[in-house]
Amino acid sequence: MPIFAFGLLLALATVPYVSLGPGPTFPTLGEVDGKEVVDIEGTKVHPTTGNLNMTTVSQRDQLSLGEALTLWMSGREQLVPRDLVYPPDKSKDEINEANNQQFKNSENNAEYAALGYLKYAPAVTVATVKKDGAAAGKLQEGDAIDAVNGTLVTDSKQFQSLLAKTKPGDEAVLDFRRKNAAPGITTIKLGSAPDKKQGVLGISVDYAPWAPFTIKFNLANVGGPSAGLVFSLAVIDKLTTGDLTGSKFVAGTGTIDADGKVGAIGGITHKILAAREDGATVFLVPAANCEEAKSAHEDGLDLVKVEKLGDAVDALKALSAGGEAPRC
Repeated sequence: MPIFAFGLLLALATVPYVSLGPGPTFPTLGEVDGKEVVDIEGTKVHPTTGNLNMTTVSQRDQLSLGEALTLWMSGREQLVPRDLVYPPDKSKDEINEANNQQFKNSENNAEYAALGYLKYAPAVTVATVKKDGAAAGKLQEGDAIDAVNGTLVTDSKQFQSLLAKTKPGDEAVLDFRRKNAAPGITTIKLGSAPDKKQGVLGISVDYAPWAPFTIKFNLANVGGPSAGLVFSLAVIDKLTTGDLTGSKFVAGTGTIDADGKVGAIGGITHKILAAREDGATVFLVPAANCEEAKSAHEDGLDLVKVEKLGDAVDALKALSAGGEAPRC
């Protein structure tokens, strides 16, 4: 009877822990589910070779006591208090929505950082369009706004100052450029907002590098911001001649901001293990994660230290030419 009861305890009792471990890696230079992971349309795309894989961390929740013990004893999984992953003051849906928004932001920053590295000029760019806002059906995400009522737009601050001179119900004439399309002009009747006296378009904008073609990232159900660096590199590799990876199997991780600064991420040791098991020989590590990354002890995997997008490009070019790159 005691053995039977213990068996029931192992099988049925859940523990307040989440298991973190190596997740799948995704080939940003290739396809997933029949779609290009980084799909560029409207300009010349150069052929690429090798692998440039983004890495992820797997999560397992609602673990039984037996499952938790098995995963912990495997040496591949890390058990962390559930409240650290799923804060008790937020629902799972809220957390997933926040992760998805972080991923969307990382896609935007990856595009901006890559285009900035490639010297595309900045523009006031539509980042979001409110579904029931004044600009709905008139402007699209990615449009570059060039003028408001005949006045050229030079940056986000000046754009906002032009709108500050309006009131709800006014008509604003906007000159804009749209990706993969001819420039246009649209007239929008401005809406209102409870906290503003001026007219509002119902959009948010970034001042960032702009290109006349589209860049789309096709990965579903992958949340968080840590794909930014590898996404940027994939864009650069596809838009430039030569082969950034030198036919090597490169993997990596790291957040990125619109200016190309690479930031720290969580779960670096799990991501390194996943990359090594997939066959990677080079792993791009945010500089702030270097000390932790070295504790992974994955023989045969070069840990390349990266602080900025340009560092990663230079390091990959050096390795491709048989040279050295900064290491952790």
